[in-house]
Amino acid sequence: MDIDQMMTFISSPQAAEMLEQSAKMFLQLFLELTFLFLIISYLVAIINQKLSAEKIQRILGSQGGRGYFTAAALGAITPFCSCSTIPMLVGLLKARAGFGPTMTFLFTSPLLNPIIIALFIPVLGLNVTLAYGALALSISLLAGVLLHTLGFERYIKEDMLVEKKTCCGSAPQIEPSQWRKAWDECWSLFRQMFPYMLIAMLIGALVHGFVPAEFFSTVAGPDNPAAIPTAAIIGIPLYIRVTALLPLVASFLAKGVSIGAIIALVIGSGGASLPEVILLKKLFQWPLLLAFLLVIFSMAVIGGFTFNALVT
Repeated sequence: MDIDQMMTFISSPQAAEMLEQSAKMFLQLFLELTFLFLIISYLVAIINQKLSAEKIQRILGSQGGRGYFTAAALGAITPFCSCSTIPMLVGLLKARAGFGPTMTFLFTSPLLNPIIIALFIPVLGLNVTLAYGALALSISLLAGVLLHTLGFERYIKEDMLVEKKTCCGSAPQIEPSQWRKAWDECWSLFRQMFPYMLIAMLIGALVHGFVPAEFFSTVAGPDNPAAIPTAAIIGIPLYIRVTALLPLVASFLAKGVSIGAIIALVIGSGGASLPEVILLKKLFQWPLLLAFLLVIFSMAVIGGFTFNALVT
């Protein structure tokens, strides 16, 4: 596209509509993520005062593998999107919860929760829903164990591992001063993460406004032999809740998108997003961040080919 074509596009009604959609999405992301981040951070700060770090370590410890299933269950009942898992992740890291279970929580939380499962059943049927749940759960558990075994914990940035000081003995009751302390901790984390959140929201809004839905059916159609990995790749940068993507499944199927490509898109966009990656870069060094993306991509591709084989 040369300069004249670019100027023509910028001045066109289509560009104005895309910009308006981006602005609306930015406002939605700003209000939603700010509210969720503050509320979740505040609740996590209170929980960290109510529960000692030692107790959290015992609950999400890796002994006997119980911590992994506890973390998976915690992720499955928390209706967080990929970005709103970050405050809980920070709280678990500060409490020095088991690294493997913490990563399992990070994988399962945006992909498995009662809302997603409830929407999956009428859209794709009970069998596909159960297969999706089994796939997301098993790979999340395996990835958590593998990352722990390979020692990826060393790639967490040390400034996020400051232990909270708690009183010995039984968990203290929440006093007014502790409510204020929890708010101060919450606000400090929000101020620290807000520049990254702002960049993430701007990118997410622009991608939403300027990437049309028809793009998915074009690149992930049945005539494309690389439809499934392509769907996974284009899904990861997007900030789309799985709950928002599922209502579009019927239209994708009608346009000829394979079930495997749809599952890859659901897992890719739900399990990771460019806004989330920007936030995680504040917490993770590159090796762990790339490992996280590789797990989501692998889960999306494996899921895509598996569902294509099961359905066809």
